Amino acid sequence: MAATLTDVAQAAGVSLATASRAFKEPDRLAASTRARVQEAAADLGYGVTAPQRSLTFAVVVPDAANPVFAALIAAIQEQAWNGRHKMILANTAEHPAREQEILTTIGLGVSGVILASPRLPSDVIKSAIGLTPLVVINAAVDFCPSVLMGADAGISQAFEHLHALGHRHVAYVPGPANAWANQRRHEVATEVATQWGMRLTVVGNQSATVEGGLAAAAPVVSSGATAVLAYNDLVALGLQSGARSLGLHCPRDLSIIGIDDLNIAAVAVPGLTSIRVDIAQGGTQAFTLLTDLIGGKGPAPREDHRTSQLIVRGSTDAPPVRAAADRDLT
Repeated sequence: MAATLTDVAQAAGVSLATASRAFKEPDRLAASTRARVQEAAADLGYGVTAPQRSLTFAVVVPDAANPVFAALIAAIQEQAWNGRHKMILANTAEHPAREQEILTTIGLGVSGVILASPRLPSDVIKSAIGLTPLVVINAAVDFCPSVLMGADAGISQAFEHLHALGHRHVAYVPGPANAWANQRRHEVATEVATQWGMRLTVVGNQSATVEGGLAAAAPVVSSGATAVLAYNDLVALGLQSGARSLGLHCPRDLSIIGIDDLNIAAVAVPGLTSIRVDIAQGGTQAFTLLTDLIGGKGPAPREDHRTSQLIVRGSTDAPPVRAAADRDLT
């Protein structure tokens, strides 16, 4: 008869709760207690929930300085720490060629890889990674599990919010052209704008940074749009500053919405209306999928879609009076 957790607790001289914590939350126990429970488990052959071997895995991101990827990395590392797994971080600096080289070489020294927001096409990723277990975040792939944070629901809510305020012309500032998140956000914005009978102007692609938002300010202002959806919060904040330098006030002259709901969105002046994407949960889920895959319990390739929610703050308001009057005449 297989040993149970109760057997382990009795053998180690600890409570059942403490024995359970030794496997689920080992960092909450003294090292000596944790070792005693683990030794008892090993002696009894308790293997169902026994501590798994320490893994070394890699996380590959396009921009480690971006707060979104920093939050993602932190969430993955926190989850990995519970099992004392070791994480290697690789930053591609938005270079597809570097991403391909990293995937080709890093898989030789790790148990698995989490690839966040790849800039390479699916077939190149598959060829580069070979047989190394892989989980992808924010990319449409058909050969491994993926976690998708597409912001679809939040974008729909954003356009409904803008329409209710009276906006009829919205601009979208896209991010990197080869990013799945940008392509998906563009598609959803186009679909939802059509549903609401709103005009959508898409300006040129920008980097997913404050500098990208500053660069987008002039084409957004010249488009005549009264509201704008930015690729992310950094672009939105850069856009707000750039529009101000051109004489437009947010939200009096231009309503602005970002995506990601970073901490800085809440303390910006005015507070940035943003679409909250569950970044931390996305990272946690990606790590869980990877460890399952490494342990032979992974599911067939599938997409895990995360939720999103519009968070309304002070950067959105009714359009300028002149724009509202023009709308009423149409």
